[in-house]
Amino acid sequence: MDFQPSSLDPVAIKIMIAGGFGVGKTTMVGSVSEIRPLRTEATLTEKSEGVDDTAQVGDKTTTTVAMDFGRITMRDGLSIYLFGTPGQDRFWFMWDELAYGALGAVVLADTRRLAESFASIDYFEGRGLPFIIAVNCFDGARRHNPQDIRTALDLDERVPVVLCDARSRESAKEALITLVTHVLNGAGTGA
Repeated sequence: MDFQPSSLDPVAIKIMIAGGFGVGKTTMVGSVSEIRPLRTEATLTEKSEGVDDTAQVGDKTTTTVAMDFGRITMRDGLSIYLFGTPGQDRFWFMWDELAYGALGAVVLADTRRLAESFASIDYFEGRGLPFIIAVNCFDGARRHNPQDIRTALDLDERVPVVLCDARSRESAKEALITLVTHVLNGAGTGA
């Protein structure tokens, strides 16, 4: 017999915000969360030199070392929990725990460092977890057509690619809505 929640049972939806180092995951969680987000950021130190490539991220002085957490209440009893993943591969051991029970993921991408998206894409494809690509439109970065980005990332046609400004609550919400719609339309194994 399948469990059918009643209107009184609280429901939580878990969504991962993933991507490479410095693509805006912490920013996205913070911009859309209704609560002050939990952040596990640490200052970059000389120990990260040669490990974290900060050449393309300008003024970045901190990095997520565990996860970011935020919440959105849709209505009484229905909440979305956002889990921002750490971007560096030395922290990927946490991803399986963060992915457990997740509805899907938003993979943030930076077109100046698009190759850094492949690890996240491979992760979600390999686990059959639905995902979308949200291209974070950084100031001064060249804008690309979403279809060109899809081609560059070798994505299945069914994977949504949207442009996003992680700093904007409305833009981040639209990316999340795109993910939920993708899942509701039968996303399947990452497609």
